[in-house]
Amino acid sequence: MIDDAALFPPGSASMPDAVRRHLEARAGGTAGVLGLFLCPASRLSELITELIKAKPIRPVALSLVIDTGLGGVPKAVSIVESRSELLALRMVEMPAPSDLDEVWLERVSEFVPEDVIRVIEPRRGGPGWLESVRRVAEHGSWPKLRCGGQTMEAFPGADQVADFLAVASTTGLPFKATAGMHHAVRYTDEETGFTHHGFLNLIVATARSLSGKDVREALLSTDAEALVNEAEALGDEAATAVRSVFASYGSCSLTEPVEDLEQLGLL
Repeated sequence: MIDDAALFPPGSASMPDAVRRHLEARAGGTAGVLGLFLCPASRLSELITELIKAKPIRPVALSLVIDTGLGGVPKAVSIVESRSELLALRMVEMPAPSDLDEVWLERVSEFVPEDVIRVIEPRRGGPGWLESVRRVAEHGSWPKLRCGGQTMEAFPGADQVADFLAVASTTGLPFKATAGMHHAVRYTDEETGFTHHGFLNLIVATARSLSGKDVREALLSTDAEALVNEAEALGDEAATAVRSVFASYGSCSLTEPVEDLEQLGLL
C-alpha cells in the first residue's frame, strides 16, 4: 500500500540512503505493506548507479515519476527496460497539463507500455478538475490525488477530497494518493501548522463512499479508535472493494506509517 517516496520532499533522502532503506524494508518483516520505489526520470542514472553497487537479489519494482515532460517518457522507459536485471517498471506517473485533452491522453497511452500502470494527476481545484479526473480514468489511467505538500494550499480540504472520492469510486479504476499523509490518523503538525490527512481516514472514507455513507465525517475524524473499529469491521468483500479503489499512496517515510499501524493494532 505504501509506495516509497523517500527521494521526495519533505524527506528528500539521498539516493544511497533511499536505496539502502528500500532494500532493507523489502527484506524485512513488514515488506507486505511496501509498494513501489518512486524515482524521478531525471534521477534514473543515479538510481541505476546505486543499484549496481547494492546488487539486489531481484529487480526493484519501480514507479517512474516524469519530471522531464511528456516528451521525455520514451527515453526514460527505454533506460529502465535496458536494466531489467535491476529494475522492473510497474508504473509511470505524471502531472496533467492545465489544458488536458484527448490528444495528450492518447500520447500518454502511446508512450507507456500496455503492461505498465499509468497514473495522471489532474490539476486540483479548477472548475474542470473533477471532469479531468473522470476523463483520465476513461482513458485507462489511474487518477492521482495530491493530499499535501510544502504549502498550505497543497493540502486539499475535506470537501475537495470527498468530491474526488465521489468521482473516483465510480470510474471502475483505482486511484493513487500522494504527499502529506505521514500518519494513519488526521493530525496538525505543530511546527508548520498544516493539518494532514490520515491514510486510515482515507481508507474509511473510501469505504463510506462506496456504501453511500458520510465521507466528510470520516476524513475529518481524529478518533483513532473509531477509525480502527470501522476499518476492522469491513468484511473481506468490502475490504477488497476499498483497495480496488484506493490502491496506494506515496510516503517519504516508511517507518512512520508502519509504526502507526502497529500501535493501532492493524499490523
